[in-house]
Amino acid sequence: MFTFCILLIELTGVMRHLIGHKIRELRKKKRLTLQKLAELTGLTKGYLSRIENSAKPPPIYTLSRICSALEIDMGILLSDNKVSYLEIPEIVLNKADEHIITNGRGTPYGYIYEALAVNKPGKNMVPFLVTVGPKKRGLFQHEGEEFIYVLEGELEFYFKDQTFVLKKGDSVYFDSMFPHGGRSLGKSPAKMLVVIYSYKRI
Repeated sequence: MFTFCILLIELTGVMRHLIGHKIRELRKKKRLTLQKLAELTGLTKGYLSRIENSAKPPPIYTLSRICSALEIDMGILLSDNKVSYLEIPEIVLNKADEHIITNGRGTPYGYIYEALAVNKPGKNMVPFLVTVGPKKRGLFQHEGEEFIYVLEGELEFYFKDQTFVLKKGDSVYFDSMFPHGGRSLGKSPAKMLVVIYSYKRI
């Protein structure tokens, strides 16, 4: 599964190169300076500039903060398709070969993200399949709530100053405004279903 994900992202490389470009164009369309976007996201002006000019996508959590600040659906950045807000679908069906995958080599902690339901605009919940390797733990904080269900492997999960070991079939639900993150234990990567709930519709 880990190798399969790596190969898929190479085939969708054009999409990865467009993410930074799309962020810059949407920011300009909303007449926001880099400084203003930095204030809205809590990210630095320099980091945002690097994202806009890089061929590598930032972590999903960072994209979520940028999308909230720009008041757009994350699917606009992750999909090649144009999402129309005039025709919001009541149901979105995604086949297994339609997942948008972000290569772990482009993220600080080597996570691989498979974005689900990218063509459903205005959603409160953002679902992903996330593959986590044994690299150093990544810590994240963002508005909302989060649910994690372990599908494969074993996950060392961190929440504030607590550490938990989650195995296949285990799950956790938490307030994502507090520091959290994790890494896989053992030789095999851990794969999880992750659902992020945002208080603002994204």
